Amino acid sequence: MFSKQILSVLAAAGVASAASSSNICKQDTFTINSQADITDLLSCTTLTGDVVIGNQTDATLDFTGIKVIDGDLSLLNNNLVSTLKSDTTTEISGAFHLQNLTTLSTLSFGDLTSVGSINWVSLTALDVLTFTAGIKSAKSIVVSDTFLSSLDGLDVASADTININNNRRLVSYSSSLGNLTTLLNINANGLDLQVSFPELIWIANMTISNVSSFDVPSLKVVNGSMRFDSNFFTSFNAPNLTETTSGDISFVSNAELTNITIPMLTTIGGGFLIANNTAMDKVTGFPKLKTVGGAVNMRGNFTDIELPALNDVKGAFDIVSTGDISSSCSTFKKLAPSSQGGGGQIQGKYTCDSNNAEANSDTNPTSTGSSSGSSATGSSGNGNAAAGISVNSLAVLGLAGVAVIAQML
Repeated sequence: MFSKQILSVLAAAGVASAASSSNICKQDTFTINSQADITDLLSCTTLTGDVVIGNQTDATLDFTGIKVIDGDLSLLNNNLVSTLKSDTTTEISGAFHLQNLTTLSTLSFGDLTSVGSINWVSLTALDVLTFTAGIKSAKSIVVSDTFLSSLDGLDVASADTININNNRRLVSYSSSLGNLTTLLNINANGLDLQVSFPELIWIANMTISNVSSFDVPSLKVVNGSMRFDSNFFTSFNAPNLTETTSGDISFVSNAELTNITIPMLTTIGGGFLIANNTAMDKVTGFPKLKTVGGAVNMRGNFTDIELPALNDVKGAFDIVSTGDISSSCSTFKKLAPSSQGGGGQIQGKYTCDSNNAEANSDTNPTSTGSSSGSSATGSSGNGNAAAGISVNSLAVLGLAGVAVIAQML
């Protein structure tokens, strides 16, 4: 009997020892108001629960010794912290949320590779990231209103959302991103921002504004829409893009753009909009485009528009130029609805107009009807292509979308 009791005690001690050796500390919230609060936790290598840093703290907070935060790490509305760092933390499973930190100038997590999500907003003194190992995994990334000139150290292979906006010093962003399932938004950063995604193959939606170059050599499929508004590049080339499965392609108010080349593109699921790109006089970079699920709408200073493979437009076909495109119009006339003397490949109303001085200001045409009486500005033939939206409306929509996403994350 006695021996059984001894064995029971030894077994219990073994369990307790195992629990201690795991160095896991669990509670709903770990509240940090000083470096001393962190020191009290250094017997734990893993913190299971949310880590919340208060707004009255020491200037330097060092989490070195903590390897895993199984929860969120949040630091909000603090104007005292200048340094946030850890030389040992490899994973933050929840949100890494930093917001309204006016004095944070050093953010250093040398071993961090995995984060649930990044939401860094209004870090106005932060000019460099020190992420030596590099963050390779994060479902969403929002970096907004920082003093950063580079995003080195953020290099995820896949994500749901990436939203990079209002980082006025940001001049380069290159990533090995391979696919993105919801939205890529890049807007209102440095005037010379160069963006490169050499390994990006598949993306749901993208909205790109105010960049000087945008490189996607491997991109094959856009599942949603692809929008380029008010950029500074002179040319855009997507050599391997074959389709947008459900959304629009639009290029609006890119003042220096002279050439768009998407040689393998066969299908646009929604509308096709090229408007107010005043340096562009030719649209000849779509030799294989066969099907447009919404409307085709072009406004500009064109002298030549060629879509030699075009055979199916679900919505309207509406082109207006300040120049003489009568030759192009004659070619497209053959595809007009039968009621307009064509072969019916264009199912909505056909309009093609040369020598119109107001071509660049008219980006909300009235000729938006499609086949069967539905609107021609639709995607997938049901009435929602960007072709019927004014330039100003597009800009407002983009900013509103950014605001909504920021609130959601």
